[in-house]
Amino acid sequence: MTSIADPRQAVLYRMVMDQHVCPYGLKAKDLLRREGYAVEDRWLRTRADTDAFKAKYGVKTTPQTFIGGERIGGYDDLRRHLGKTVADPKATTYRPVAALFVITASMALAVSHAVYATPFTPQAAAWFIGFSMTVLALLKLQNIEGFATMFLNYDLLAKRWVPYSYVYPFAEGLAGVLMIAGVLTWLSVPIALVIGTVGAVSVVKAVYIDRRDLKCACVGGSSNVPLGFLSLTENLMMIAMAAWMGLSVHPTL
Repeated sequence: MTSIADPRQAVLYRMVMDQHVCPYGLKAKDLLRREGYAVEDRWLRTRADTDAFKAKYGVKTTPQTFIGGERIGGYDDLRRHLGKTVADPKATTYRPVAALFVITASMALAVSHAVYATPFTPQAAAWFIGFSMTVLALLKLQNIEGFATMFLNYDLLAKRWVPYSYVYPFAEGLAGVLMIAGVLTWLSVPIALVIGTVGAVSVVKAVYIDRRDLKCACVGGSSNVPLGFLSLTENLMMIAMAAWMGLSVHPTL
């Protein structure tokens, strides 16, 4: 390791191999340059080079950044050194659900504009719920085992009949698609009412009565979304959509 006196000079060791270019190395290089550092980019081209580097500096991972001759560490260590936040993979967050609702709302407004030449229509609200239901179902189906396991922590019907935890995503997706299309209301409305009502009651009992601190399975079994208000909102939206469709005639596109 050469001595680097300039505090704005950084030396970055990262893996750049024929079959693998370390993504964290690329992120570290980009971050350093955006923070105004001159980067001496040193590539570890083989597994042997990487292992020798780790042994020399007593580290377990790459990339490794050195600033002013001092080893800073890996990508997360670099972010901390530069005063940046480092995401905690175990921290609870509403971001996945918020992002989903923003996207599905945008989709609904876009479709309403395409069909009615204005984004703000009652049908846009209905499409928003339908799109949200189908996307939520898709996220659950990406890892249905993980979803079922998390869902069984709080859903009252699933606790009594375990197969319901596997049926739920398919039922939610089917109801959402039918509601978007405005067909088979006799099927979509009962499905949405049942799963929405059971879900709402389950959330209220688990969170507001039993005061349990749980994660919501609404965006899949690997999420860190807290069970609570947004989880309840998902179920109330299904109930509202089912009630609206049951009381009105859906326009034919």
